[in-house]
Amino acid sequence: MKKKFNTKVIHAGHGSDKETGAVMPPIHLSSTFKQIEPGNFEYEYARTKNPSRDVLEKLLAQIESGHKAFAFASGMSAINTVCDLFGTNFHIICSDDVYGGTRRLFDKVKSNIEVTYIDFDKNVNWNDEIKENTKFIWVETPSNPLMKIIDIKNTVSIASEFNLPVICDNTFASPFNQRPLELGADMVVSSSTKYLGGHSDIVGGSIVIKENKEYAEKISYIQNAVGAIPSPFDCYLLTRSIKTLSVRMKQHNENAIAVSNFLTNHSKINKVFFPGIDERYKEIAAKQMDGFGGMMSFILDTNIDGVKGFLKNLNIFTLAESLGGVESLIEHPAIMTHASIDPSIREKLGISDTLLRISVGIEDVDDLIADLDQALSKV
Repeated sequence: MKKKFNTKVIHAGHGSDKETGAVMPPIHLSSTFKQIEPGNFEYEYARTKNPSRDVLEKLLAQIESGHKAFAFASGMSAINTVCDLFGTNFHIICSDDVYGGTRRLFDKVKSNIEVTYIDFDKNVNWNDEIKENTKFIWVETPSNPLMKIIDIKNTVSIASEFNLPVICDNTFASPFNQRPLELGADMVVSSSTKYLGGHSDIVGGSIVIKENKEYAEKISYIQNAVGAIPSPFDCYLLTRSIKTLSVRMKQHNENAIAVSNFLTNHSKINKVFFPGIDERYKEIAAKQMDGFGGMMSFILDTNIDGVKGFLKNLNIFTLAESLGGVESLIEHPAIMTHASIDPSIREKLGISDTLLRISVGIEDVDDLIADLDQALSKV
């Protein structure tokens, strides 16, 4: 029986426990497992494989419409594994507006990788940009923090002309709103800390791939060899949290539309970045997404002191990094999530001192708007 998404998030990856009949899979905390004889086992050592992680990975593969999934201790360890998968001394194409931690890894940690950052909004001569040692195209859509939308199908079409895989960071959308593998991408990476976890109490990451034996074997090898894996308890928490992904995302989507409309019409706001209202991206987003998500950014009509005063006057929105939890968060990208990016690059991208990013939670939207309104009145 082919299951739809809302059923998958609840039932995929496991049934009732065979030994006890428990509806929720038990947490397997053991670090090692008894072998029938040397080399004859189902589970050997928990870094290599663990029943709780198996459940989570099967669940992630199904909700992303993938063939195989791999769970990691953080989104960054997942991205690092993608880089290690392709070896050393290679070149990649990356969309220009991405999470600051992604740029930090690409530019300042992976010294043997050359990166060309592309503004996908502009006409690109791909023959000039792609090199003999280019290994993949990395896209983050919606992007962090400027909410750019990249046409995944079109990018896949371009990449196929050069026999390059497309890897998509799907963190801002979640598989509820967007499934890049269904659009032709070869690999999808997520920080499961965010919408998949949904409660700001887990740090995790994931890679989900289409059927590809070489990728599967290499990622599995790196996952075991490096050991950046989630604990059994975190695997359990993620499995539990994903069960409510659909109902949470529906409210995130609905609340964000209302908040974006309020901000767009407010005199103290110069610009709002949200795919549901941005004419540059609305058509593409509507085509490849099932909802516009709960993330947006906006520019305040003030200076840095005015921004800090606005943040202090908020009561419901919490000044904190991260996103995708049930509670509404607000952050200052230039000082917080994107501080590791060189100031000249931030300025070029448009990450100014008056840009703020919000993760719209699932509280009563009237309360969220009232909180923003009263804080804006004091700017």
